[in-house]
Amino acid sequence: MSGRKFFRRLVRSVVCLTAGLLTFAACAYTDYRLWPLDLEAPRYPALPAPHIQANRLVLPFAPGVASAKVTTFHDQLEAFLHFEYLRGREARNGGDTSRILLTAIDTATGPSYEVFIVCDNDLLTAVPHLAQLEGRNLIARYDLNTWTAKDFAYYQQQSHTFDVAYGVPTEQKLESLNSFQLLPALARFLVFKSQTDNRVIERSDAAPRPLTREQATQLAADILDVAKFYSLPLDYFLGVGAMENDYMDVNGDLTHAVWKKRAQRDDIVLRRGRKRVMVSDYAMGTWQITRETLRAAHHLYLKDKRDYSMLPARLRPPRVLNLNSVDDAVLTTYAGLLLRGLLDHFGGDVDKATGAYNGGVKTPNPAYAAGVKTVAEYARRVLEHATALDDPASEAKNPATTTQSAGPTPSGVQAPSSTPAPSTTPPATALQQKQPWRRDDD
Repeated sequence: MSGRKFFRRLVRSVVCLTAGLLTFAACAYTDYRLWPLDLEAPRYPALPAPHIQANRLVLPFAPGVASAKVTTFHDQLEAFLHFEYLRGREARNGGDTSRILLTAIDTATGPSYEVFIVCDNDLLTAVPHLAQLEGRNLIARYDLNTWTAKDFAYYQQQSHTFDVAYGVPTEQKLESLNSFQLLPALARFLVFKSQTDNRVIERSDAAPRPLTREQATQLAADILDVAKFYSLPLDYFLGVGAMENDYMDVNGDLTHAVWKKRAQRDDIVLRRGRKRVMVSDYAMGTWQITRETLRAAHHLYLKDKRDYSMLPARLRPPRVLNLNSVDDAVLTTYAGLLLRGLLDHFGGDVDKATGAYNGGVKTPNPAYAAGVKTVAEYARRVLEHATALDDPASEAKNPATTTQSAGPTPSGVQAPSSTPAPSTTPPATALQQKQPWRRDDD
């Protein structure tokens, strides 16, 4: 056999082998792409099966305990405030508040706090109820979910732990907390109150915008500075701000007017009569101080002997008042001065003083004073517990970190994995102490 024939056969063999390999590869690829794959079967049917229960049609959607996740937060205090607010609104409408749960889970970015509503395992009743809450702007959205009985018991215990943590007395009282400790929690409280203002919730045409975190932080710092400067009870000062405008910088009724003998500087004259004029007297800003009351407050300021250099510059009133251009920060100072004057006038009686802030010295408004007191007690409880839970130094003494009356702290949490039972093991050191909502085997 000549060399030429051998070379031709070799080339033919290589070509045939290559063609065979390419054909095999093509068949294998086609088989990989077209061969049916095994899919994981769902835990329950994709389409619910209706049936008749107690003489009515029921459309179940969950094999276990039916629930709906309605909101998620990454801040513990914010989550608890909205959780309590939702329960309060449901209680007002005769709903079962025990079906609203606050839970906590670990995420890659830190702890996440979720609010769930345990609902009927029936799409025909659960969806309309959730849609009603959504329509009332109490929840932004909802995701239907299902739990096992073990998970449900665990989440109930977890939610109860939050309740206990924010309900037990704290060792540190509001009066003993400094501005540095109070500022973060107070700012979050102001944001929450503005977000849950009735005008905002009802989405009315005149609804103001809720405070941003930056606005709330600045206002919180101003409130703390003014309360300290005038030696005001912080909780009642906060109650006045909540009753007036939920801390939002929005003017009151622009049509409000009063008659007076003669017009003064900066007055907006609406009508002139015999020997008197009608001037605009609308209420201004966060503290809803009317124009005429603001003029009286400025006279008190000019006579006041306190050293106003102790206040930040942005809070100091000018020597000459311009009613048509008053900064909201300065209004906080005027509000503090008015409340301080009323407290002095009534010998420290906060109920009469706060009632007079709204109704006047001669006719204090008891209903207004009761509203201020309600907010004051709520603000005190929230701020005392929030600062205690945020302060690592207080964990050893704070009842909120014990295993029996404990509450959540801002560190992470664990998803359910076993039976939720209280731990009987003595707590470890402060750095190794297990958070009270964790399970025994976490």
